[in-house]
Parts: sequence; C-alpha cells; structure tokens
Amino acid sequence: MKKGEVRWYKFKPPDKKRPILILTRNSILEYLGEVTIAPVTSTIRNIPSEVFLSRHDGMPRDCAINFDHIQTVSKGKIGSLITTLSADKIQQANRAILFALDL
Repeated sequence: MKKGEVRWYKFKPPDKKRPILILTRNSILEYLGEVTIAPVTSTIRNIPSEVFLSRHDGMPRDCAINFDHIQTVSKGKIGSLITTLSADKIQQANRAILFALDL
C-alpha cells in the first residue's frame, strides 16, 4: 500500500464497496492501523475539490476522487489495488486538497 494508489474499500452499510485514494504519506504507513483516504465516486460534479478519473487512468469507468469527504479508515479493510495515479493526477489531487480544506 502506497500514497497515490487507488484501492478497493468496503464501507459500512448503507454504503458499498468503492474505490478510495490513499493519502497518508509512505514513511508512516507501516506504523499505522488507520490511513487517510479520499473516496472515489461515480457522481462527477466538476468542482475544484474533485479530480476526474477515467479508463485512461486505469479505472473501470469514469469517476471522481472527492476531496470534500476525506476520512481516516482502518488499514485492514483496504483491498486490492486498482491503479496508481500518474504524477499529473497527483498534482491535481494536491490542488484539490488545498481547495477542499481551504488552505
């Protein structure tokens, strides 16, 4: 598991299994039982706090990483790798985080 990876995560009902983006820095991941993530959703709003992903990025369908819903989740519930973000998408994610948190 590494920062910038998109992986599966099973949220508690009524939510479902969905992709998430790992946000926690690599240097601390092995020491933590929980990690900070941003959920990926098929609802695309085209706002600055989202990053659009498509098949070109390795996703099964068009979707968006939603940085307005950053959360910390159990590392043990994180599933298999879907894709790893490109350097360009990482830069977009950094900008979206700054916007979402008003930094």
